[in-house]
Amino acid sequence: MKKIFLAFLVCILLAGCGGDSQKIIEQEPLTDLYDAAYEEFEDKDYEDAAEKFLSVETQYPASEWAADALVMAAYSQYLDDDFPTAILTIDRFMRFHPGHRDVPYMLYLRGMCYYRQVSDVRREPGMSVYALNQFQQLVGRFPNSPYAKNAKNKINILKNYIAGKIMYSARVDMKKENWASAITKLQSVITDAPETVMPAEAMYRLTQAYTAIGLPEQADGYAEMLKLNFPDSDWAKKLGKK
Repeated sequence: MKKIFLAFLVCILLAGCGGDSQKIIEQEPLTDLYDAAYEEFEDKDYEDAAEKFLSVETQYPASEWAADALVMAAYSQYLDDDFPTAILTIDRFMRFHPGHRDVPYMLYLRGMCYYRQVSDVRREPGMSVYALNQFQQLVGRFPNSPYAKNAKNKINILKNYIAGKIMYSARVDMKKENWASAITKLQSVITDAPETVMPAEAMYRLTQAYTAIGLPEQADGYAEMLKLNFPDSDWAKKLGKK
């Protein structure tokens, strides 16, 4: 009885393997698929272009066009302001093509995806820190790439932005008379962001903070530091008017 049942089961399974399951799904030719994606890109239909470029990469992952398709997909998503998805596509590119000639560009593009999401100085820096890390990585690894000069400019902008965020927070602390927190933040601007435009104001604010808590020697020390390092700044002039 068991042999008869097993034979019957095998017949059912073999029957299930026939019909539609034996149809061969034909892939669209690589050149046609890539051309269609590029046509969408040229028409500025970036969402559809990205989908088609990704299809090139998924259907033909071993082709020499796969990496280029990921680059174009990420760029299309960036132009479509779909930054989170573009970052995921760039991550995929970095994972499968770490030695590709377009790695510097993809680092730059990932930095730009974060950079474009930077909000105003009163909010958490978040994206600015991520963008700064990407641009610093690009300059560090590929200092002679065509994107390094622009990345350096973005680094300066981002450092000033982040220092400005800290300064804004310190001013809020001072208004609330939260002196310890304000002093810590102001000192961090001087030590961590000396190349930005913020240290002169930080020194001026430190003279105010230390004066407020009754430590005139520390206040005088920062006043002298301000006069020595930024003698022509508005903050030094403002200090002289006191």
